[in-house]
Amino acid sequence: MAGLGDSGLLTAIHLAGRCDVVGISTKPGLVSGQELGLRLARPEAWQKEYRVDFARYHRLRHARTVHGTLTSLDLDARQVVVRLPDGSEQVEGYDVLVVATGVTNGFWRRPGLQTTEDVDADLADHHARVASAASVAVVGGGAAAVSSAAQIASRWPDKHVDLYFPGERALPRHHGRVWRRVRRRFEHLGVGLHAGHRAELPAEPEPMASATIRWQTGQPATEADAVLWAVGRVSPNTGWLPPELLDDDGFVRVEPDLRVPDRPGVFAIGDVAATDPLRTTARNSGHRLLARNVRAHLDGRTLRAYRPPGRRWGSVLGPLHDGLLVFAPSGHAFRFPAWTHDHLLRGVIVRWGIYRGISGRRSVGSAARRRRRPG
Repeated sequence: MAGLGDSGLLTAIHLAGRCDVVGISTKPGLVSGQELGLRLARPEAWQKEYRVDFARYHRLRHARTVHGTLTSLDLDARQVVVRLPDGSEQVEGYDVLVVATGVTNGFWRRPGLQTTEDVDADLADHHARVASAASVAVVGGGAAAVSSAAQIASRWPDKHVDLYFPGERALPRHHGRVWRRVRRRFEHLGVGLHAGHRAELPAEPEPMASATIRWQTGQPATEADAVLWAVGRVSPNTGWLPPELLDDDGFVRVEPDLRVPDRPGVFAIGDVAATDPLRTTARNSGHRLLARNVRAHLDGRTLRAYRPPGRRWGSVLGPLHDGLLVFAPSGHAFRFPAWTHDHLLRGVIVRWGIYRGISGRRSVGSAARRRRRPG
């Protein structure tokens, strides 16, 4: 498993115990790219579900994890090279390779090697910047931008929070009903909504720093104490792969069954896989299909095709004080009250139904600190 983010981890969990799984990760545990707004506004709540030591996953007890950076792939020899934290290199062979190295997207999804202390520092710094800002400008119209604006406004009602997006409405990939419902929630939270604003993007924006935003669409410049650039500018983490595996944008080319063309035993999943314009195997139970296809490949059975959904769906705002809204592809919403979100949705459905068992409640950081205690 090349990559143990959200998609790679779930695939590994569904393969471990049936295959000899080796997972390679630049992080010391799961550091999810999901729920950016919750991560910024309430990092202590975010860490309970989205930052988890690999040792806590029951199914990964049958797997081996390697903390390092992938540097190259030899397709003929069927092996990858990993640079370890001490600078040395380690070679890992494979019968099946699953590429799940994801994308770089803002400060919250980066491929670089991190220690537990690095992750601690990032979370604390980004939260502190938002907490100390009197005004926050969120630039972007996708789910990350929308949820961030909602979470920040809910956590700090006295802040001036504004959402700027280029179209007539945010969430253009969702059903129109979703935006109508979300817009009403923003009006209740006091979030300023600014349609038709397309920003001039800085080359390397500083995370959650004060900035002056200039608009390609002609509006006067905007200043804010903290600016969140959530504009969907992604770059696939594929620099370690041979160019013949990639499309013109650098994503991994795949067949409908998630195999890489003309490369037996090589698959890809998640945001790095060029399945469809939205790269939807990162959601929609793509990991289940891939795990089934990997086993079928090893057994010589027929593989099944992935069929992407026509619209995005799921949670948009993330968990708020009164619960969680989940939107169907039709745009209709289902609300989980706060107590059901914590105990039923996360405690039973997610931890046991999706992840097949997670022990304890420690984050990566607390687990590491526990191991360092004397005695």
